[in-house]
Amino acid sequence: TSMTACASGYMITKSGRHGQAREVFEACANDGYTGAMTWMSQLDDNGLGEPENPDDAANWDRRAAEAGDPVGKFNYGVDLMRGRGVPLYDARGRGLIDEAAELGLPVARRLQATGYDLDEITPAAANWKYAPAY
Repeated sequence: TSMTACASGYMITKSGRHGQAREVFEACANDGYTGAMTWMSQLDDNGLGEPENPDDAANWDRRAAEAGDPVGKFNYGVDLMRGRGVPLYDARGRGLIDEAAELGLPVARRLQATGYDLDEITPAAANWKYAPAY
């Protein structure tokens, strides 16, 4: 894997070849590329290339967060606040959102500014998808 090979996964998935993108992103994620981890989460969360799997999506977000990736911290924080793919743990989720904001992630700062109102980042029409499973 390399940065350019991993970046190709973006164009592959945007062209609708999600199965092939999964192969690229998974290899890259397993080699430590955190951006590929967050893409694997996106694919698993939305059922692209395989059936929707919130547990696997949250696991990819956790791995990216633990590796220090701001997007991973934000995404895993949101997973925890929603209880999607992981048990609901609002306080820990907000802490990760705060860490992502401290690292300069604009969407994390925006979420903080709303008092952590998740409707700010996801339309209320999608609430059915994000109802806690745990």
